[in-house]
Formats: sequence, structure tokens, C-alpha cells
Amino acid sequence: MRESLRTRAFRWAFNLWPCYRGTGGRVTAIAADWREVRVCLPLNWRTRNYVGTTFGGSMGGAVDPFFMIMLIKLLGPGCTVWDKAAPSASASPAAARFTPSSGSRNRRPSKSAGCSKSRESRTGSTG
Repeated sequence: MRESLRTRAFRWAFNLWPCYRGTGGRVTAIAADWREVRVCLPLNWRTRNYVGTTFGGSMGGAVDPFFMIMLIKLLGPGCTVWDKAAPSASASPAAARFTPSSGSRNRRPSKSAGCSKSRESRTGSTG
């Protein structure tokens, strides 16, 4: 995936933004055309639940802002986009670092070179 200077700046801004930092997630890449966003969510004391897997709220919080922003970027400034609901379903608990991606509901997470010891998924990839 190729990043532009503008999407790289958005990635840096997200990673420094206190509200997003609180989720524990880290944006690792944003495609130049905004069709894919990669996020890494480490399994640590901030994101781990009582049974030792990644808290579902952390997973949701790490990817939640991107669906709306991606759609706004793809549709252009003439459209209004509201994020009203986000259904979530997990195939299995995340017992390692989780890297969710927008737009890949049917893809299984895979090992990522961009996020060591992680599972990766892609946000976006519309088509």
C-alpha cells in the first residue's frame, strides 16, 4: 500500500491525537486513495480484559473513526456522512496483537510485517 504525504500526515496526527492514543491503537498506514487503513492494537495491560484477551471496546475504538473518515474522503466534500452504528462480530478472541483494517469483514487477520507480533486486518478495500 502506498501512502501520500497527506495521508502520512493524517497518520502522524492520529497517532499523536490524545483521544486516539487512549484506545491503545496505532495507525501504521493509510493508502493514498483512502481505500485502506492499517491499525495495530497491541495486547498489553491497557487493552487486555480479565481473561487475557483484547478487550472488544479497544478493538472497536481503534477502528471506529476510520470508516466514517474513509467514506468522507472517498465521496468528497459535497456529501455528508454520519457514523450511526457499527455492528461487530469476532470469529475468536484476540490473544495477540490485533491489527484491524476497515473494509475487510470477510478476511481473516494475518501476520503483519508492519506490526510485530500482531494480527493484521485492513480497514477499507472497497471495490
